Amino acid sequence: MNFRILIMSAAMAATAGTVWAKLPPMSDDAKAKLAEAKAKADEAAKKESGYLAKAQDKAVTNYRKNKGIKTPAAAKKK
Repeated sequence: MNFRILIMSAAMAATAGTVWAKLPPMSDDAKAKLAEAKAKADEAAKKESGYLAKAQDKAVTNYRKNKGIKTPAAAKKK
């Protein structure tokens, strides 16, 4: 068991230098591409959330229709 601990400690010490190494700074071109990709992802997320909201509303309407539950707007009319 002690031999395993010794081997694992040596392996971790040997790889520690690569873990602490710093990456070079990003170029302006790479930063622009990253910003463009982030904007595109944000737009897609916004579009998807709109689709999700519509699907949830449709599911609620279907559930209420099949269970005979009146909608809040219909309940206020009475």
